[in-house]
Amino acid sequence: MAINMKYLRKIMRTDEGVNGEAQRLEQIVWMLFLKLFDFKEIEWEQKAKLKGEHYTSVIPEKYRWKNWAFLENGMTGDELIEFVEHLFKNLTNLPIHTIQDKMVHEVFAQTHNYIKSGTILRQVINEINQINFNLNQERYDFNDIYESMLLEMQSAGDAGEFYTPRPVTEFVVEMVNPNIKERVLDFACGTGGFLTCAIDHYKKTKQIKSSQDVELIQKNILGIEKKHLPYILCVTNLLLHGIDAPSVEHRNSLTGEVSNFHDKNQVDVIITNPPYGGIEEEHVSSNFAFEFQTKETADLFMALLMEKLSDHGRAGVVLPDSILFGEGVKNNIKAKLLKEFNLHTIVRLPEGVFSPYTSIPTNLLFFNKDSKGTKEIWYYDLELPDGQTRFSKTNPIKKKHFAEVKLWWNQRVENEQAWLVKIEDIKNFNIDIKNPNKNHDSKQYTIEEIITEMKELTKSNLEILSTLEGILHD
Repeated sequence: MAINMKYLRKIMRTDEGVNGEAQRLEQIVWMLFLKLFDFKEIEWEQKAKLKGEHYTSVIPEKYRWKNWAFLENGMTGDELIEFVEHLFKNLTNLPIHTIQDKMVHEVFAQTHNYIKSGTILRQVINEINQINFNLNQERYDFNDIYESMLLEMQSAGDAGEFYTPRPVTEFVVEMVNPNIKERVLDFACGTGGFLTCAIDHYKKTKQIKSSQDVELIQKNILGIEKKHLPYILCVTNLLLHGIDAPSVEHRNSLTGEVSNFHDKNQVDVIITNPPYGGIEEEHVSSNFAFEFQTKETADLFMALLMEKLSDHGRAGVVLPDSILFGEGVKNNIKAKLLKEFNLHTIVRLPEGVFSPYTSIPTNLLFFNKDSKGTKEIWYYDLELPDGQTRFSKTNPIKKKHFAEVKLWWNQRVENEQAWLVKIEDIKNFNIDIKNPNKNHDSKQYTIEEIITEMKELTKSNLEILSTLEGILHD
């Protein structure tokens, strides 16, 4: 049974301790994690028993979900609130010996239980208990669950924050085509959409044939996430996908070592949608070489990516239009990209792909490390469906919309959607090349479309003003 988000919102609104959608979402997430982790521990116990071994629970028996939350008529009222306070304190102070220990500690160290009414908390727990992870059809993909949460709770995230639609992550992963022997990284992994798509890709391409293959995947799927809530959902998502010890770090990728990586610290594949429109603190950019020092988050991620990718490694990245035509640090990034990498394909996405979270135009860049550099770039204009002027919350991008570009990918010819640009025709590292095969005459808009466009432009302008204010403040 799916989570009834409207019901959970309704009952939590009556609690005086929970203020705003972000806090409501946080309450749901820690309970989802604890229930799933208990399910996984039961699995691990059974596996150990079959081997004649003993499994010691990471979570003290008293605080395992099955022992206090599972019974519908279990603890409630003040007794339940007091118990949960002790649960948080004990799980935050767990001794850390394994990846699982660290994961539980990280989840609860920055999480709070804001619900003051034990009766309301019991109602929420009972709703969470409707999910049965023992049933294959109910092993939910938490990236999809989180997408549905965000649709219900659009004010839960910071301004400009958004998550990558599943059709986009699937397409990027399929085109990059990772294999189980390669180290795959998303250093802005959010809820783990790219990483779980990579695991699904291994299954679809029948790469998993033995327990050794499963162990390889456990070792080679890597993530880093700065924000706490997406981090919890990412490790939960990976647990559901069979990764018993997720290698996901809870930190800012842009701090610490950002260059001169040894081979063992580089990766073979990077698939990511780095945050853009954000501003980093001064000390963060000082970690980078002078020509890449900026406060723009997406630019710093690109500079990091080029250092982190191993020889002959490859990447699929979601980036805004601004990096294609931008100057200054953006030019320095593109200079390195074109000279030291083969930027072979840019897929230009239509409007509204990330609606309702942002209206910023975006692109998918595909490249691999190559000392010969870029000789030519293929562009592909992903078209909107007939009769649709933009993607939106009610008409989102779907897997079928990538069908034509997938057919074109391995048999490339120029057509109305695709065109080839030689490196010598690129001036001043401006790779914002318009489709020469398309009529760029102004189109006719309806009144409704004009109003929608004005709203989007207003939102975009506010984001730009907010960014400028941040720069002036710094």
